[in-house]
Amino acid sequence: MLYLLAQWLEFEGLFNLVRYQTFRAGATLLTALAIGLLLGPRFINMLRVRQGKGQPIRDDGPQSHLAKRGTPTMGGLMILTSLLLSLLLWMDPMNPFVWAVLAVTAGFGIIGFLDDFDKVTRRSHKGVSGRTRLALEFVVAGVAAAIIVSQVSTNLYVPFLSDRAIPLGPFYYLFAATVIVGFGNAVNLTDGLDGLATMPVVIAAGALMLIVYLVGRVDYSAYLGIPHVPGAGELAIVCAGVMGAGLAFLWFNAPPAAVFMGDTGSLALGGALGAIAVAAHHEITLLIIGGLFVIETASVIIQVFWFKRTGKRVFRMAPIHHHFEQLGWKEPTVVIRFWIIAIVLAVLGLATLKLR
Repeated sequence: MLYLLAQWLEFEGLFNLVRYQTFRAGATLLTALAIGLLLGPRFINMLRVRQGKGQPIRDDGPQSHLAKRGTPTMGGLMILTSLLLSLLLWMDPMNPFVWAVLAVTAGFGIIGFLDDFDKVTRRSHKGVSGRTRLALEFVVAGVAAAIIVSQVSTNLYVPFLSDRAIPLGPFYYLFAATVIVGFGNAVNLTDGLDGLATMPVVIAAGALMLIVYLVGRVDYSAYLGIPHVPGAGELAIVCAGVMGAGLAFLWFNAPPAAVFMGDTGSLALGGALGAIAVAAHHEITLLIIGGLFVIETASVIIQVFWFKRTGKRVFRMAPIHHHFEQLGWKEPTVVIRFWIIAIVLAVLGLATLKLR
């Protein structure tokens, strides 16, 4: 923990750089990237040996996916390892927001690991039951929400309006937990093609990194008319870690993927983004920045709702990325075009900081 060492040395000499969140954010990104790239080949070989046939591929999915049989899953372990090691090196361990986000990241990662492990050992794509998984996710998210709310208000701030908030009172705990759980599962639903979820997570983390830095600065937050949350700027280090670990994983997850993220990674990363947005009081803005994940989730909800009532499908297949595959789009085409959408939505989300 270099921050504690620099603090003990009273930030003398080169250690003065460690005082600045911007420096530590950049250092965390590069550290997580380096660790991920170094661990990647060994990690993938280990997963391939231990899993044998790799992640089960659904027979009712796109036929092009059958060629992916044998690809190992649980690559999220590689992401979490590089993320956690880099954070332990550069973060301020006295910041409660960081620990709340880490609790969600680790907790959701464990839940996702149990789900992936069940799929691999039973050779089934079903995994842990949905009710059990949701219950565990809400427990983890509830603990994180309690930590966060102990440091912030229970107001819901609305984009485009300065100094306007909806007081939710005790209901904010449930709202915060729902945001965290909902976003964890939204990223999980999006993770269906090689690289599809990874890059939009990196993009969303980059946008949130700027937001938490501004929110943590009393001068910038006052100028922009956004809520000031003392200590939230430290979450820029977490966002940078997510970006570095995500980019390292994308190196191996780029089509054709050498490893899948699995629920281990997608649940953890989505939950982390949700927890960061809650801590920064930008929950609604997250729906814009992470709009791609929202669209993917909405497509599943619409498909299930409409099919149960009419017996007909709105999309050829849900989530919506499979719909475009069924229309004849090649997998790389779907992935890159969805990345472009993610970039546009992130820019629109950042624009709400000034449009007030």
